[in-house]
Amino acid sequence: MSEKGPAPIQALTARPSWKALQAHWNTLSAVHLRDMFANDATRGDRLNTEAAGLYLDYSKQRVTSETLGLLNALATECGLRERIDAMFRGDKINVSEKRAVLHVALRAPAGTTITVDGVNVVPEVQAVLARMETFARSIRSGDWKGHTGKRIRNIVNIGIGGSDLGPVMAYEALRWYSDRSLAFRFVSNVDGTDFVEATRDLDAAETLFIVSSKTFTTLETMTNAQTARAWAVAALGSNAAVAKHFVAVSTNAEGVAKFGIDTVNMFGFWDWVGGRYSMDAAIGLSTMIAVGPENFRAMLAGFNAMDEHFRSAPFERNLPVLMGLLGIWNNNFLGAQTVAVLPYDQYLKRFPAYLQQLTMESNGKHVTLEGATVDAATGPVYWGEPGTNGQHSFYQMIHQGTRIIPCDFIGFRKPLNELGRHHDLLMANVFAQTEALAFGKTAEQVKAEGTPDWLVPHRVFEGNRPTNTILADQLTPHTLGALVALYEHAVFTQGSVWGIDSFDQWGVELGKALAQRIIGELEAPATAPLTHDSSTNSLIRRYRSPN
Repeated sequence: MSEKGPAPIQALTARPSWKALQAHWNTLSAVHLRDMFANDATRGDRLNTEAAGLYLDYSKQRVTSETLGLLNALATECGLRERIDAMFRGDKINVSEKRAVLHVALRAPAGTTITVDGVNVVPEVQAVLARMETFARSIRSGDWKGHTGKRIRNIVNIGIGGSDLGPVMAYEALRWYSDRSLAFRFVSNVDGTDFVEATRDLDAAETLFIVSSKTFTTLETMTNAQTARAWAVAALGSNAAVAKHFVAVSTNAEGVAKFGIDTVNMFGFWDWVGGRYSMDAAIGLSTMIAVGPENFRAMLAGFNAMDEHFRSAPFERNLPVLMGLLGIWNNNFLGAQTVAVLPYDQYLKRFPAYLQQLTMESNGKHVTLEGATVDAATGPVYWGEPGTNGQHSFYQMIHQGTRIIPCDFIGFRKPLNELGRHHDLLMANVFAQTEALAFGKTAEQVKAEGTPDWLVPHRVFEGNRPTNTILADQLTPHTLGALVALYEHAVFTQGSVWGIDSFDQWGVELGKALAQRIIGELEAPATAPLTHDSSTNSLIRRYRSPN
């Protein structure tokens, strides 16, 4: 690759495999899932696969064996295998930032060799993990004492984006495994309310802040960190308290030391780890403290199991590849613009929010790796809520709305909390919803129930709505790691086919830069001149007005 970027490649929609898929969709678009199942008694037994403790049933997608073969051909023509190999090899596949993409190294077992610029990075990763484990044990055991000699009982993670969404999601997902003698809070929003409410009932003498910022300059994170510092110093009466009540996840040793944090308590990571791929790095320090090093290692093993499956399994049996390609089918050929992620486990209540960053910051791109405008729709909107709550909220639109909304249903064979019939009722809804979305209810069926003619149209369900069902035995740390890695690699699969860089995020920069300029203007006298557009100028003047 030259300094000017990659050489031009064939436009996606001009590829033979893409044209073949378009022709295929033209013949398949009128076929209903009812007919697909009626014409193939073995469909539900065939269109599934499993790996790393996850079972994927994709038989309720609007695909045939021919569709799957054509999608496989598309992936091959777009160089997915070569892209996978390049990532695991440590090549700098993040072309716009000239970086390797090696979150897989964060969960590689000790003894593995993964190189970046000729250096095996796995020993570095293992060294940081070992330091994290030592620190986590000191907090969990009570050996770490605060400035006044009290043990730490409250951990507040301060970060934003990947430095917040991953730790929050993982803590909530693995709360069953957490040390309940410790309280965990998470502060991300620069809105002062977030900090105030997170710390309102905490004793500063028993509180530890984890400041997570690679550069230690992120505006929102450092604003909250300085507020936390002032809060702790005011309560504890000394700047010396900072060293016992703050640790950092960062690479900026100078900035960390200037803040007052002992750099011995700074946990680093690397530029080949993107923020949204870092929950299994030092960014996960709060997770390790909550669930313990053994459970954190089990989560890493789940990540690694899915990594190895993705790296080695044939595309036709490869869970992330299948998930990614089915998403492309729904997005680019069925015209679906969103994906609903519906975990039927309350512990996964923050999983859809986590996936929003993972998927939309990765694949919300309008140019290719070569800098050309994309010629096909890229990343859809991801959203969702845990079941069964969503059933009494937005499922109406999924079932009877005018838009196709593919859904990922996530369920578990065994609950973590046994409570009467609750889990059977929960899982009955998973299976019922996917069945209803696939097959619907015809006007003839509605009439046969004795429904008055005038009411029949209101009670018809068209069906033919595509879903995946992901089943696991139980929500364990291993399962969570495998589940996150499944979506990480599905995102990579889609980005590889669309020909975009799934690992940069230039789209977040412009608003941040303009905000830095406007901050000074908001704090300036009301008579200070403004040079924005008329709308922005008017809003700033109204904000600055004393009345």
